[in-house]
Amino acid sequence: MKTFYLFISFCLACSITTFAQINQKNRVIVLTDIEADPDDTQSLVRLLLYSNQIDIKGIVATTSCWLQNRIAPESIERVIRAYGKVQPNLLKHEAGFPKPETLTALIKKGLPEYGMKGVGDGKNSEGSDWIIKVLEEKDDRPLWISVWGGVNTLAQSLEQIRKTKSKKEAQRLISKLRVYTISDQDDSGIWIRNNFPDLFYIVSPGDFYASATWTGINSYINGIDNSVISNNWIAQNIQQDHGPLGSEYPDVAWGVEGDTPAFLSLIPNGLNEPEHPEWGAWGGRYELYKPDFSKTKKGGSIVTIAPETRPIWTNAVDNYTPYIPKEYGRSVKRDTITFKDNKVTLWRWRDDFQNDFAARMDWCTQTYEEANHPPIPELTHSDLLTVSSGEAFSLDAFKSTDPDGDNLSYLWFHYPEESSYKEKIDLGAENVHIVNLRAPEVEKKETVHFILKLSDKGSPALSRYKRVIVTVLPN
Repeated sequence: MKTFYLFISFCLACSITTFAQINQKNRVIVLTDIEADPDDTQSLVRLLLYSNQIDIKGIVATTSCWLQNRIAPESIERVIRAYGKVQPNLLKHEAGFPKPETLTALIKKGLPEYGMKGVGDGKNSEGSDWIIKVLEEKDDRPLWISVWGGVNTLAQSLEQIRKTKSKKEAQRLISKLRVYTISDQDDSGIWIRNNFPDLFYIVSPGDFYASATWTGINSYINGIDNSVISNNWIAQNIQQDHGPLGSEYPDVAWGVEGDTPAFLSLIPNGLNEPEHPEWGAWGGRYELYKPDFSKTKKGGSIVTIAPETRPIWTNAVDNYTPYIPKEYGRSVKRDTITFKDNKVTLWRWRDDFQNDFAARMDWCTQTYEEANHPPIPELTHSDLLTVSSGEAFSLDAFKSTDPDGDNLSYLWFHYPEESSYKEKIDLGAENVHIVNLRAPEVEKKETVHFILKLSDKGSPALSRYKRVIVTVLPN
């Protein structure tokens, strides 16, 4: 009888997960300078573990400032072969993991030329043609270009669209593109932004080793526990005793998984809203503005940087005080240290997405009963609320469940940087399923973003989220 109920619970969890994926799956084409640094291979291992939740439409081998004259599609194929050996076991945990043959067919080649040398007449490649082909498909979803190296393959696609399509058709195709590039790793990035001013583009220009948001994934932060990016953690949770895919995960040479932020925000977890970079997510938080070039740090890359000619989605700052476990009484408390910079917009979620990665690595070899699976947050009300100034209201996640039957922990908090209302809001005991609040007194319409972080007590502990946007109207 117990086995029957476990089976029913598993089927319900799968149906809920599958339904969410159908409605939230994001299309992505990856441009990777794999073999320039081991971190591209590391990021590819992680990406494949989410290939049932992200609609991978292409993986293009490209150049970069660190790999200027060759490409390495065979390295992509090697990782996919390892994925193929664990794909049947992954399907025991969630539906939708594609066959390795499907992914192998998506490997494409960019030109083995650096930057703008690979853009212009006669510079089409398998990769640039493929981007256009996917863009032209009858699919209304945006197409994300996740750039781990140089971006000249996309530049050539855009150049071809501009030359061969009507102005109206070119605008239609380009409006479907969303670009997240790990800084500028060739000279075609600034060319794209200057020549296609309406293109949605996330980038940290300038000294991408020192000041970029994406470096929050592997930066050592004084005052917090950094163990989830340690070599020991990686060996125990990813590389060793986790099957063929974990065996392909290389040791850190420069920085662990520097390319992963280019797709982290595409994972459907209840927090990530890719169309709203200003809301904050696993891949960081970004705001749309034209950076002050006089304040842009120069150095750290051989790519020459130049003033931005239009607004881009780029570095934003969070003022963040972590919650930490408390041994007695209320189970969490605010830490005594507060962090304020752009990198914190990403690393504040680092424990969560690293634990999620570790759990999925477990799926490569473990049975459903042995492994942990993420909890399922569910509200008793809409995630869009409207209240009047001073009105009492509640936030309640009473219906939340866990597919493994694990005990659940709740944490509600106000995210002021996402909200128009910036003042502190006291939630009382924020670690219960329901919090009772009173709307702030306002003189104009304000929005307040509240985040629920729902975590289980499995191993590793996994978290999912709900975002509630409360509109407060003046009396």
